[in-house]
Amino acid sequence: MVIFGASGDLTKRKLMPALYSLHRENRIKGDYRVMGVSRTAYTDETFQAYIRQELEKFIPAEEQDAALMDEFVTHLHYESMEMGEGALSHYENLKARLQDLAGSKELDNLLFYLATPPSLYSQIPVNLKETGLNVKNARIIVEKPFGYNLESAQELNEIYRAAFREDQIYRIDHFLGKETAQNILAFRFANGIFEPLWNRNYIDYVEITAVENLGIENRGGFYDGTGALRDMVQNHLIQLVALTAMEPPAIFDADSFRNEVVKVYDSLIPLKDNEFDDHVVRGQYVANGDKKGYREEKGVAADSRTETYIAMKIGFGNWRWSGVPFYIRTGKQMPTKVTEIVVHFKPTPNQMFQCTEGACPTANKLILRIQPNEGTVLKFGMKVPGSGFNIKQVEMDFTYDRLGGTKVGDAYSRLIEDCILGDQTLFTRSDAVESSWKYFDPVIKHFDETPKFPLYGYPAGTWGPRESEDLMNIDNASWTNPCKNLTNTDQYCEL
Repeated sequence: MVIFGASGDLTKRKLMPALYSLHRENRIKGDYRVMGVSRTAYTDETFQAYIRQELEKFIPAEEQDAALMDEFVTHLHYESMEMGEGALSHYENLKARLQDLAGSKELDNLLFYLATPPSLYSQIPVNLKETGLNVKNARIIVEKPFGYNLESAQELNEIYRAAFREDQIYRIDHFLGKETAQNILAFRFANGIFEPLWNRNYIDYVEITAVENLGIENRGGFYDGTGALRDMVQNHLIQLVALTAMEPPAIFDADSFRNEVVKVYDSLIPLKDNEFDDHVVRGQYVANGDKKGYREEKGVAADSRTETYIAMKIGFGNWRWSGVPFYIRTGKQMPTKVTEIVVHFKPTPNQMFQCTEGACPTANKLILRIQPNEGTVLKFGMKVPGSGFNIKQVEMDFTYDRLGGTKVGDAYSRLIEDCILGDQTLFTRSDAVESSWKYFDPVIKHFDETPKFPLYGYPAGTWGPRESEDLMNIDNASWTNPCKNLTNTDQYCEL
């Protein structure tokens, strides 16, 4: 395995702990080697020492085993090199190092991981091809974002097709590696009581939230040229939309599953020029107490109009979901970190029970929580004991921590192992990337071509602009975690 960008945050925080987990559980067989590649001047020994130290920071204490960690880092090697344009001789040196490690074996069983800035995504596969490292059984994992817009995504696909076969390319989205994201499929298709209700006849609307209680974490240079839509919506959130909205695959294999994902993207109804104001709300966090505003972050322009929050209303032109709005939102500096899907069922056709003490019977609600406290909650009405027929909404819930010691697997461990095994089910196919961009590209162009398109400020630590509530109120809907204490003069909601 060759990790490009081995001195970066992704490698030390996610990839090395994931590989250690596979090593610890004996899920990587044989005398494997991991070659770290970046510009930093490490040797094999200093790189091993660096990773050994970082493992103690990013591996849960209960999973740390000093002897196993010492053994794991002996599998690590390092090559200091340039990775971009004009670095062909460096790739020749890398090839020689890999052949030296392989000894007399044919240099064929290679896995490349691009944990680099996106600017290198188009250059690394070209160099691998030029030096003959794109061997028959090689595989390459590419992080998101895959492209900056539709045109760049199509160009990247052409570059990768010229160097690798599609079955060698693994476009990774770590959200799909989470057990709870995969459980959406099991929940829908393994239980006969929900699938008959999973359509426009019984569901009123769906909301999907993926928010964080942190800012941009010293990524200002990257984030200010990206924004929430490119960073989260076009990949993570739309993947969760696909899992929620897709049809059952005829058989559960990589091609059948990914065919249904593409059908979901193809059925998205494009926004017209006069619909953006009613379907999209953008926000940017501002200073609040000891929390600084986005424009005060390192690497961010003082007059930046990059969104750190975005909420959208999307619709489908297909039989199952016609007329059912899906509301999606993501944001930085929210009150908490949560990723969840909330399915709002339609209310009963005739409400025979009256409101009492300010509380009214409410429609059923199903919550599929990806993180934290992973699990499922079903909300339904029950009679309150005593005289009369007072109805109160109660919860029936399940969380993974109730499985009695069963570990919720690490997303990167699962996806790296799938790549080793050649299973592409949870990786994005080229046509899905392009289909997703076809929907979001006009939205990005509208932002770029309409300087006056609103960008609302919201205090860091709140649930975002009040206008995101208005987005849903048009359909008599509301977010599960709504803005509170609003007045007519508020430009945002208070914590």
